[in-house]
Amino acid sequence: MTLPSATALIAEDEPLLAQALQAELAQVWPALQIVASVGDGASAVQKALQLQPNVLFFDIRMPGLSGLEAAAELADAWPATGSGTKPFPALVFVTAYDQYAVQAFEAQAVDYLLKPVQRSRLQKTVEKLQLALAKPTQAAMDFEATLGQLRGLLGQPTPPAQATSAPLKVIQASVHSAQGSTIHMVPIEDVLCFEAADKYVRVLTAQREYLIRTPLKELQDQLDTQVFWQIHRGTVVRALAIEAVTRDEAGKMVASLRGIKEKFVVSRLYGHLFKAM
Repeated sequence: MTLPSATALIAEDEPLLAQALQAELAQVWPALQIVASVGDGASAVQKALQLQPNVLFFDIRMPGLSGLEAAAELADAWPATGSGTKPFPALVFVTAYDQYAVQAFEAQAVDYLLKPVQRSRLQKTVEKLQLALAKPTQAAMDFEATLGQLRGLLGQPTPPAQATSAPLKVIQASVHSAQGSTIHMVPIEDVLCFEAADKYVRVLTAQREYLIRTPLKELQDQLDTQVFWQIHRGTVVRALAIEAVTRDEAGKMVASLRGIKEKFVVSRLYGHLFKAM
């Protein structure tokens, strides 16, 4: 069989490990061209959009965006198919051994490599990639499958040792003023939207906005997923507050909430939530 030629991007924040992976790939897949090697998630997204490689090797833990977050952001920003756009790249995650990460990858049928990368395991991954690249007609189907895999991985619960089983009933938000600081007790029933913003999370009600420092992921572990829907990597909204979702000619989706003038982007990853009945 003639092996398909391909290009790849490596995202790994440890230069020696990136070099080691590139050296091993040169041995098991000589025709593979490494078009870029970057050390953080944001650069991985930028370079992948610019170079549109066939394969991505993403380290899970990187500065800024994690490998999973970078993959999700890239999937959302990937150009629509047509007019010279390549299919979304095949994803391989690279991780140090972690029981829960490995279980999550296997549950979602996502290919992964454990550090330090073993040549025999890498050979199996390369064979899978070559088979996938030999079937370009399945690109649209593969992209939908990738979105589903990423949704599953991003939605994995917190490991038991850190999990919080008690549902969130109230948000304690500190508001500072010239007179001092006040802790506002915001009932969860009043919250319409949580949105990540730099080091804070915006908590939006119909009356006002609060800022809290609790990470969005930590909040999500305590929210009822039937009540609050994630519509973007950094946005969770109350489902019953969604008034409408509009889609423009480019396929971008935006949600409007009752009681809030602001509109919120719906990423491709969560567009499946909105289908006409």
